[in-house]
Amino acid sequence: MISSEAMPFASTGGLADAVTSLSSALIDNGHNVKVLLPRYYGISRDILTLFDGQLCCTNEIEDIFVSVYTASIQTQKNNTLEFYFIDYEKYFGRDGIYGTVDNPNYDDNPQRFSLLCNSAFQLCRKLNWYPDIMHSHDWPTALIPVMLKFSERKTPEFTKTKSLLTIHNLGYQGIYNKHLFPVTGIEWKYYYSAGFEDYDNMNILKAGIQCADAITTVSPSYAKEILTPQFGFRLDSLLRYRNENLYGILNGIDTSKWNPEIDTLIAKNYSRENIFDKYYNKTELQKKFGLEVNPDIPVIGIVSRFVEQKGIIELFAPSFGCISAICADMKVQFVVMGSGELWCEKEVKSLEEKIPNLKSFIGYNKELDHLIVSGSDFMLMPSRYEPCGTIQMYCQTYGTLPIARNTGGFSDTIENYNEQTGAGTGFLFNDLTPQSVYDTVGWAVFAWYNKSNHIKKMIKRVMNKDFSWNKSIKDYEKIYKTLLK
Repeated sequence: MISSEAMPFASTGGLADAVTSLSSALIDNGHNVKVLLPRYYGISRDILTLFDGQLCCTNEIEDIFVSVYTASIQTQKNNTLEFYFIDYEKYFGRDGIYGTVDNPNYDDNPQRFSLLCNSAFQLCRKLNWYPDIMHSHDWPTALIPVMLKFSERKTPEFTKTKSLLTIHNLGYQGIYNKHLFPVTGIEWKYYYSAGFEDYDNMNILKAGIQCADAITTVSPSYAKEILTPQFGFRLDSLLRYRNENLYGILNGIDTSKWNPEIDTLIAKNYSRENIFDKYYNKTELQKKFGLEVNPDIPVIGIVSRFVEQKGIIELFAPSFGCISAICADMKVQFVVMGSGELWCEKEVKSLEEKIPNLKSFIGYNKELDHLIVSGSDFMLMPSRYEPCGTIQMYCQTYGTLPIARNTGGFSDTIENYNEQTGAGTGFLFNDLTPQSVYDTVGWAVFAWYNKSNHIKKMIKRVMNKDFSWNKSIKDYEKIYKTLLK
């Protein structure tokens, strides 16, 4: 596995969780897996072990010598998952993974992540360990399939190695000035045939999609959505061309960390058999955020990055007044946790000052995350698009009902409520508008107050769902074996 993020070392979102939990599940299924990522400034050398010897990585401009560190974690079945870290202070000894708040996208990201990809092959040589599959994740490691196809597979060590590229979010593609192409270490003669050309720029993800032996996305619905102009971010025609090699596999969640029966971060453990104990967590959540302690008032949680993709404009923009209208017209409580675009952070704090039944935490806190998921009655997720999403899996595992847009991974993991029969596992809407959000929250709140028997049945139903990696691992194994044939 080659990735720019992996838990518990470096994370900006779901990618890190997916890489580590998938790798751990593969280890527990008997496979030999190693994970490679950069040693960012935020990963202290004190928790790592220095690997013996440096790697020499060459591109068309210079030879770069990098150090390597190692660490390991224990999997659910008490096996060992090894991590390797590329240490090069000039590129990775800084704040942020891809950039900072002031500079979200470092200008030298092509150099940084080209070095990571190049190092993957050199590390294998150093270890004398040659993988059957090199599995890369998103644009920062999308050069792996290109390097493998046009250079490394011509060497005896990697003749039989196959590449798989997982697209976690097609909206981020690694588009840079094509004059930076020499830093990739790939010969200019392959620039067009490898698929880098993108309106006189270099598109790293596009090349990876063109060159990978197989491509996966993180949910079946998203695999279909990205074939359309609406969700394809200008790569839909290429993805349709590669459709025979494109698979949608739903991410799982780490049920050793997200399980209300054993979770040490919540106020009281519970299961579907003793669902009443969930309300100890609701009481703790209301106390923690200074809300009225009342089990009868529904608590709606929002745990999200404050970026356009997550529907924050329709939800929080002052001109729409969506949240204000919900709080004014409905007897509910809101708990919001997130960070991102500055205008949204300021607006959330402004709303908190005006609305007594809305409380927030700007930033991220793991304990609060688990408390909000376990203590809320509903979780609101109005994403513009959602490749997979994990929050809807977490909240259902904890008996918290999702209110979400019918897109991507939400479509694959949430069954819409039927108010006649009480069937379903959540509340879905199709159009991303403030009115749709308002109406669907109103629908859920109406069911809370008027169809309590339905709500109780839905809670038990969602807690019976299996969001572990068990099925997804079999799907990945099938692709790996197909590639090796």
